[in-house]
Amino acid sequence: MSEPKVIRKDQLIISEEEIGGHLDELVDKIVLGDCFSVLPKLPAEIADMIFVDPPYNLQLPPKKLIRWSGTVVNGVEDRWDRFGSFADYDAFTERWLSEVKRVMKPSATIWVIGTYHNIFRIGRIMQDLGYWILNDVIWLKTNPVPNFLRVRFTNGTETLIWAIKDKEAKGYTFNHEWAYKFGYGKVGANVWELPLCAGNERLRDEQGQKIHSTQKPEKLLERVILTSTKPGDFVLDPMAGTCTTGRVAKKFGRRFLMIEKEKKYVEAAAKRLSLSKTLPGNND
Repeated sequence: MSEPKVIRKDQLIISEEEIGGHLDELVDKIVLGDCFSVLPKLPAEIADMIFVDPPYNLQLPPKKLIRWSGTVVNGVEDRWDRFGSFADYDAFTERWLSEVKRVMKPSATIWVIGTYHNIFRIGRIMQDLGYWILNDVIWLKTNPVPNFLRVRFTNGTETLIWAIKDKEAKGYTFNHEWAYKFGYGKVGANVWELPLCAGNERLRDEQGQKIHSTQKPEKLLERVILTSTKPGDFVLDPMAGTCTTGRVAKKFGRRFLMIEKEKKYVEAAAKRLSLSKTLPGNND
């Protein structure tokens, strides 16, 4: 039997074949691989918090949308967002929810974000699997994409489900000072007003095109991480995209493991993470 490959501390990207059984080797890494191959290789009960931004299954028709200015709307047309049926999407969802539950500590929490296309299906499956929902949080977008066809309301919100792995879970982290600061109104209600990812924060290729169609704003992940983790906690994102979760975790002194199967996202994420620094006062 060959010896396992030693992973250097300065090695940011690792392959799923390099994963061993030691958590220390995985801290602050991006795994280039499919979460369904990677998650079973991870030790059980390692994550303090999990953030998941799964495919939305938007079911978009092959129709070109034109803005009033005449420019084309670049929607979500990626192959990873396409499923043959609701049953296929439900099976996919149940599979990853089961896998991530195994790696959650007894006191861990999980955040899942989605739109009206998928979040209700995900919530039902979470409850069927024994997850206990603590809150939903409504992300109210201050700059949503208008409804150019004018046949329905502009979809200006996304929903985040915040949950624990079962009803009996105790000791999860909730930093209420941050929650009240971020929440709406005097009572810090479960509504977050934030813009979409734009400007210099939006990662683009050499042609100026968006690298990831649904890149989340860092301010959103800041709210997730600051309200539900402590410095030094271990944050896992199994569908990490361009690794906004990892960037924000590093910024606030949290350890992280990002899993992503699309090479172009991983390469872009590695560049932004290599430039990221931990803010003073946020170390362990």
